[in-house]
Formats: sequence, C-alpha cells, structure tokens
Amino acid sequence: MPTKTLQIPTADGQADAFAAFPVHGEQHPGVLMYADGFGIRPVLREMARELAGHGYYVLVPNLFYRHGTAPVIELPEHIGEEARPAVFAQLMPLIEAHTADRVLRDADAYLRFLTAQPEVSAGPVAVTGYCIGGLLATRTAAAHPGQVAALAAFHGPVGVDGPDSLSKLSAEVHFGHAESDLTSEALGELNKALDAAGVGYTSEIYPGTVHGFTMSDTDAFNPAAMQRHWDRLLPLLGRTLTRG
Repeated sequence: MPTKTLQIPTADGQADAFAAFPVHGEQHPGVLMYADGFGIRPVLREMARELAGHGYYVLVPNLFYRHGTAPVIELPEHIGEEARPAVFAQLMPLIEAHTADRVLRDADAYLRFLTAQPEVSAGPVAVTGYCIGGLLATRTAAAHPGQVAALAAFHGPVGVDGPDSLSKLSAEVHFGHAESDLTSEALGELNKALDAAGVGYTSEIYPGTVHGFTMSDTDAFNPAAMQRHWDRLLPLLGRTLTRG
C-alpha cells in the first residue's frame, strides 16, 4: 500500500501528516482520519493502510503539530495502564490547548489539502476519528456540511458541544460508543439530537467495551469491537462516497 509523509499548510504553520492510498493509479474518494490523543504511531498507520486497501485515500494529520512533529511525545510500544499516567501528564496540556477555534482552522486546511491531492477524486469526502479525534471529526463535519458526506466516530466525546452542535450535520453518521463512556440514558439524549438534525445515522454502544477499544496498542483493545467498527465504517463509506 503506497504511503506518503506530507506537510499540510495551515493558518498556524505546517502540519505533518501520513497518507495511505491504493496502489492503482486512478483517483479514489478522500477520507480524513483523526487520530486519538496518542497521535500518529504504528497502529494508526496500519488502520489507515487497512482503510486505504478498500479503495480510499486516507489522510491522517498530526493533531498537535504546533508542538512538534509526530510522535510529539515518546510513547511505549504498548500503552498499558502503568504507562498511562506519565503519558497523559504530557498529553493533557496539548489537548487543552487544542481549542475549538484551532480545530476549525485546521479542519479547513486539512480538507482543502485532501481534496487537492492528485490521487483524490472529485466529490464529497468522509471524516472519521477516534477518542478526541471523534470529537474533531464531528466538529469538522458540522462545519463543512456541503463537503462531508459521511461521519464516523468511535469512543469519542461527540456530544460534548451540546445538542445544538449536531444540528448543522448533513452527513450520514455512525457513532460507536464504549460501554464505559456512555449510559443508555445519555445515548438516548444524543440520538434525540441526531433525530432533530434530520440525518441518517446509527449510534450505538458496543457491548463489553471500554474507552479506546479500537486501539490494539492499548489494554482497552477489543478485537470483536474492532471488527464491528469495520463492519459499520466500510458500508457507510460505500453508501456515501462516489467511486471513479
């Protein structure tokens, strides 16, 4: 699977990024993939390659490029429970500094860059994200309703901006929630907001999961839930993105 390391011009500098795309020379629909808070690392590269293998150009930007190139902080090969306190002590200041204004400025730049790539076909794009990246994907889709046709977010705090934030969505949506992150009552409130937005959606709690269930380099990883993630994501993209 061909890959590239790229530099994305933004309003605040240059964001380093990773892209994966099919080996064939024709153009493919674009997908903007937001990493979790741990950022670009082998597991994210592998996920991008896996998605690209189904016929998509997948762009994964370094969310915290203002603080350095990826990996912005040193990560262990496996991010186990013992390592998490020290890792989060370094990560939280970066996450807290990544304001909504920054997110939207970056989203403009990421989408502009993605759609300009010679390997990307004309037409709408998709955004997907994990953990904090799920929130960023949701904000991106809400800010670009005419351009983003599909939104998928996994174990992400997608409702943190309140129900009004979802009213601007026009994309078809899939939210895959961790059982440890959301009560059934909170899920019901979130889904009411999606009903009010008038979009097609699925929003469900993945059984037996904890936050981070898609990430194979963490203790949270759940293989069955990861497969469910692919089983939801791939049909969503197939329905919404135009193929050449």
